[in-house]
Order: sequence, then structure tokens, then C-alpha cells
Amino acid sequence: MLINLFLIFGGVFFVFSLVSRRIQHTVLTFPILFTATGYALHRVLMDVGGLTYSEGGFHTLAEITLILVLAADASQISLTELKDTRGLALRLLLIALPLIILTGTLVGALLFPGQPWYLMALVAAILAPTDASLGSSVVSNEAIPKPIRRGLLIESGLNDGIALPAVLFFACFLNLMHQSGEENWLLFLALQLSLGPIVGIAVGWLGGLLLAKAAEADWILDTFQGVAAMALAVIAYAAAETVHGNGFIAAFVCGITYGCFRKQLAAFMHEFTETESQFLTQLTFFLFGALILPEAIEQVSAAMIAYGLLSLIVIRMLPVLLSLIGSGLPAASRCFIGWFGPRGLASILFALLILEDLEVHNAEFIQAIVATTVALSILLHGLTAAPLSKLLVRKGHLKM
Repeated sequence: MLINLFLIFGGVFFVFSLVSRRIQHTVLTFPILFTATGYALHRVLMDVGGLTYSEGGFHTLAEITLILVLAADASQISLTELKDTRGLALRLLLIALPLIILTGTLVGALLFPGQPWYLMALVAAILAPTDASLGSSVVSNEAIPKPIRRGLLIESGLNDGIALPAVLFFACFLNLMHQSGEENWLLFLALQLSLGPIVGIAVGWLGGLLLAKAAEADWILDTFQGVAAMALAVIAYAAAETVHGNGFIAAFVCGITYGCFRKQLAAFMHEFTETESQFLTQLTFFLFGALILPEAIEQVSAAMIAYGLLSLIVIRMLPVLLSLIGSGLPAASRCFIGWFGPRGLASILFALLILEDLEVHNAEFIQAIVATTVALSILLHGLTAAPLSKLLVRKGHLKM
């Protein structure tokens, strides 16, 4: 089964790699292409091995990808970086993100009156993180003012780790409302949210210290510093899970810890994971299109499509505009920042891991609405990223 999957994906990835430079100059993005190709090959994957999203190692792949993405993104952020965005990143993370979850909950309650508010809060929290890879032409376009580019990139790097506790809280609350064993769920949540950060700080600080000592003594090769940094994220994840903390929060906090105190180590981590994470990310989009999206389409409704569109326009943009009041940014820049909040990798992985690990109530509904929103974002944000940014730059509308 896995051999067939490797053969198919390896061939797809190789072919796209051959023409990657040509693709880069079109409106098509790699997430669009890999998701669409996965969806087109859905029946083939079913026929050659009966593959489903709960089989074939997809769950393990999701865990590995999320561990590396959380740690690598967190390790790149510094106080200097936050200051360079002129407060934009902090506004998006500390003001807009909670408002996005609140707005998503309210809109969901209006569109799905039969669903409890806490289920819609879980959906809103899963869909709150953004994914810069869907709009790479925006964050890499040097014609766009640097504070805007860096603000969006930092938001994308940190908001998945910041949203994760909210995802866990509402998932546990959902189970609490529909299952027995109240004390067990409360204890589980308390351990997840407390022990995860503690383990992350301990592993990040001690591991970073040992790596710094090894580098000073010239015991470690430069190439292995990136390997070691990645290993620290895995250690933090495993150690936290062993003591019943949340491994993903631990990996995220571990990345922040060694990123703050060992910037050279964070640089090696970034260099090492740049190619590896690209491969894992595109594989996740391919499997999303092949395994999750077809099942979700069978459950989709007009209300889900409406929620997906509102998630991209109202649920994201309104809180961002509110958070930027008093920032001095022109209206075009504020709307641009509000629009380019694509949903992607983190939402896919959060939904998969929550549904698989916690077995939450009404899992099919959550999977369908998350998959619908992510698919709309992959398409709409992908198609508009390059042309819209070029148009606004040419018109001189993007200013700080």
C-alpha cells in the first residue's frame, strides 16, 4: 500500500520539480497543483491499495510535519523581528487572532443553529491559523513593504502554536459535554496545557546549551547542528507525551526557547528544514486532496460553503481591520493584510490530529467544514496572491 503511494507521489513531485520555475511565473501555486492532483488521483489510490486518511501512515506524517513546522517557525522569531514589523505582528497575534476565533464562533452559530457553540468554537480555532506557503509570492515580493511581508510571515509562523491551546480546550470541552468522565477530561486538559510548555522550555534550554558547548569545543559539524535542532523538537514532543503533556505545544515552546537563546542553532534549523519541510508540506496537500477532500465533499452543504467564504472574507478580515485601528496604515494595506490570511497546513493537521486522537463528537461535520474552507482558501488565495500584490504595488497602494 505504502509502496504504491510512494511511487505515485514521487512521480508527481518529480514532474512538478522539473517545471517548478515555469510554474512560479503563473497564477498556479504548488498547494493548488498538489491538492488538485491528489484529488484527481483519488480513485487510483483507492484502487491500488484501498488507502484512506486513517491508514497508510498519514497520521504519522501529519505528526512529524506539525512537529517540525511548529519548532522551525517558532525558532525564527525574535524580539528584533517583532519590532521590525512596527507592531503589526503583535496586533495580528494578540488582538486579531482571539477576535478571529470569536467571530468564527458567532458566524458558525448563526449559520448552524443546530450545532452547539463550543463545536463552532473548535472549528473557528482550527481555522484561525494562517499558512504563508499559500501566498508565497506575497511574503517573498520585495516590492511589498518589509513590515507587511514580515508581519504576515511572523503571524503565520506563530499563530498555529498560539491557537493550539484553544483547539485543545474546545476539543476537550466538546467531549466533556457529550461524554462521561468530567474529571478525566479536566485533568487531561490541565496536564496538556501545563506540562507541554514546561517540557518544551527544559528541552530547548538544556539542548541548546549542550549544542552551544559542543560548537565552542568544535565537536559538532555545522550540518549536524540542524539535525540536532530537529532532534530537540522530536525529543520535546516525545518527552511531553510521556508525562501526559501536549507534545506539539512542547515542540513549539522548544523552538521559541532555543531560538531566543541560540540564534545560530535556529539558523541551522531553518536551513536544514527548508527543503525537508517543503517536501512534507506538499505531500500533506497531495494527501489532503486525495484522501480528505473527497470524503468531505460528500458531506458538504451550502451552509458549509457559505461559512468557508465568510471565513476568508468576514471572519478573518473584520478582526484584522479592527486590530489595525490606530496603526497608521492606509486602507488598502489594511485590507491587503486582512485578505492574505490563507488557511492551509496547520488547519489540515489540527483537524486530522484532533479527530484521530481525541475522537471528538460530530467529527464528520468538523472534517467537512474545515476541508471545505481550506480548499476554498487554497484556490482563492493561491490564484489572487501574485496578481493582486503586483497590481497594488504598481498602483502604489501598499504603504506603511
